[in-house]
Amino acid sequence: MLNQLLPHHYPVVLVWYLVQHSLSSFQKIVDYFGDCEQATQTNRFSEWQQLGLHANHLKRLADFQTSEGQLQFTQLVKLICQHSDFILTPQDIGYPTQLLPYPDRPPILFGQGNPHALLQPQIAMVGSRKPSPHGRQVAYDFAYYLSEKGFYISSGLAHGIDHAAHQGGLAHQRTIAVVGTGLDRVYPTQHVQLAQQIAQSGAVISEFLPSTMPLQQHFPRRNRIVSGLSLGVVVVEAAIKSGSLITANQAANQGKMVFAIPGHIYSEYHQGCHQLIREGAILVDHPDQVIEDLALPTQWQSKQQPSEKSPTTTPSLPPHLVGLYQCLDWVGQDIDQLSQQQQNNIAELTSQLMELELLGLCTQQGGRYLRCRPML
Repeated sequence: MLNQLLPHHYPVVLVWYLVQHSLSSFQKIVDYFGDCEQATQTNRFSEWQQLGLHANHLKRLADFQTSEGQLQFTQLVKLICQHSDFILTPQDIGYPTQLLPYPDRPPILFGQGNPHALLQPQIAMVGSRKPSPHGRQVAYDFAYYLSEKGFYISSGLAHGIDHAAHQGGLAHQRTIAVVGTGLDRVYPTQHVQLAQQIAQSGAVISEFLPSTMPLQQHFPRRNRIVSGLSLGVVVVEAAIKSGSLITANQAANQGKMVFAIPGHIYSEYHQGCHQLIREGAILVDHPDQVIEDLALPTQWQSKQQPSEKSPTTTPSLPPHLVGLYQCLDWVGQDIDQLSQQQQNNIAELTSQLMELELLGLCTQQGGRYLRCRPML
């Protein structure tokens, strides 16, 4: 629960409220004004008329300038603080770096739980809301195994495969839920306790403001975040017209690996998975195959798990390396990309990367630098 919004979050929340989650309108405003702070200066509100925004956005802006509109927004801010443990924008150092390359990244994320979980390596698991008992068990088993190896399991908190995947991830306290409503409500309502459990060790996040209802169009939109956060997407069971195929297609468009678990050729539960395999998805029948095909330096994750007999510790991170470490992700970036983000010269950046490598916190593969261990 937050005490209040940070000063730089307030104008972002205000613009997001005025455009009611419209990514295109939000981007128009930022492109024109430069940032949300400039856009929400009272003396510049008249310029909104020049941007070709939807009439509803302009009406909401006019309403906001009345005392009643100000009161309504103040109440919304209170709800945000009441139901959020953290808020992240692309300008915040804790914003998931894996989302930054995408033009449709959420301009704001509201979250419950641990924001650092979002920076950890994630594998998304999706599938039918009405799976077979076999599919439910497979989802749990894959999630259990992958989370034991150090991966966070990302899914959408829905019935069926999502639920089983979250439960498997919870076995090792590594799961993240991306929801299609505001954080003040849980959909489906039967998953209130599940959402609370996830927030205790992982995170529940949403781009939607409080009081946002579970509208049908919100769920395909949510799926771009599920796939964007992940290293790859595992489709466990899916019918031909399943919403899970939307997530798989979004993942493919984002350049992510898509894995599909096969089933009986006459099973309606697997027709979507078989179609994905025909279109190029990778067939897997064991979670180790997911790790192998991602080709990531993940051996430390199984070796470095703390145990009662041989506890392990993470090396302390020197302050001058914190910013660079938080820029690193699990996909990898070349030195030019890192230099642009850090605004450092190549020589200084190379020196810092070498320090991180010596600490065991960074590794290089094919000229790209990746994280090598999560900060505890």
